[in-house]
Amino acid sequence: MRQYTIEQFKQDLCEPYAWPGGYPRYFITSDGAAISYKSAIHNQKLIIDSINESLNDGWQVVGCDINWEDSGLYCDDTNERIESAYAG
Repeated sequence: MRQYTIEQFKQDLCEPYAWPGGYPRYFITSDGAAISYKSAIHNQKLIIDSINESLNDGWQVVGCDINWEDSGLYCDDTNERIESAYAG
């Protein structure tokens, strides 16, 4: 599996919606947590440091994905609901 890089994180951070389609995206950490864009922006220094140092501290983002249908997906940092593409 390819390592998620700081450059990828910065690029993904620029666009909270996938194109084409405008589907809502979120970040996934190495321990399986879901992180909203709002949280990622607020904690980007922690995330960049964690990616750079390969830390196992809960902030190491390993990818960005689309929340297709999970209406019960919440940010593990803020506990805010992460918007879904189809579940409303």
